[in-house]
Amino acid sequence: MAVKLRLTRMGRRHRPFFRINAVESRTPRDGKILEKLGHYDPIEKDPARQVVLNRERVEYWLGKGAIPSDTVSQILLRQGIKHKYAEVKTARRGRARAVARAKGKLFTKTERITAEKAAKAAEEKTKAEAEVVEEKVEAKVVEEKVEAEVEEKAEAKVVEEKAKAEVVEKEAEVEAVEEKAEAKVAEEKAEAEVVGKEAEAEAVEEKAEAEAVEEKAEAKVAEEKAEAKPKEKAKAKAEKKAKAKTRTKKKTASSKKTDKSDEN
Repeated sequence: MAVKLRLTRMGRRHRPFFRINAVESRTPRDGKILEKLGHYDPIEKDPARQVVLNRERVEYWLGKGAIPSDTVSQILLRQGIKHKYAEVKTARRGRARAVARAKGKLFTKTERITAEKAAKAAEEKTKAEAEVVEEKVEAKVVEEKVEAEVEEKAEAKVVEEKAKAEVVEKEAEVEAVEEKAEAKVAEEKAEAEVVGKEAEAEAVEEKAEAEAVEEKAEAKVAEEKAEAKPKEKAKAKAEKKAKAKTRTKKKTASSKKTDKSDEN
């Protein structure tokens, strides 16, 4: 009959308590025990009271060839109880560790945890470096974008200033053309005024000449009238004399007729 030394869980939820029992290897977990050898309380804070063992009975069962489980073996070794199974297991684990290291594999849980931590740290370091590089790249992109925006604004400002200069130049050209046109209009107006004044002068002169001619004509008419008046007066005087003479003749004739009638 093969005997094992193993733990049996007791207690309640969240408050485990383990008994160290000697049981037959084919007995189920909660089956019949051969002997109670002690107990293990992981919740106990006092290390001296965590493990209670019956050393004589444990050594008895170990002497009979009982095989402790891995956990019981560690508890026994911490309590100073050495057994051949622990030595055999240690030698076997040493050979297995050497083979694993020769193959580049991890053997114990501690090594795996250490390797996982190292890998995680390396991954975090790589991630941090990648983030730093990405931040630098983003900063560079932002800087280039800012520089491009500044350059674009500068170019836009240059274009705007150039457009303003062109507008000012065009306005100056337009003003120059307008000034030339105004000067031409003023010149034409001055010429027109000069021509108008000359025409007015000519008209005045012609009017003066016409008035002079008219005055000459009137003077001539007046002179002719003046010359004609004595003649008219003489003619009127002659006509008057003739009329008087005629009347006299008529009176004389009538008086003669009267005398003759008186004589008859």
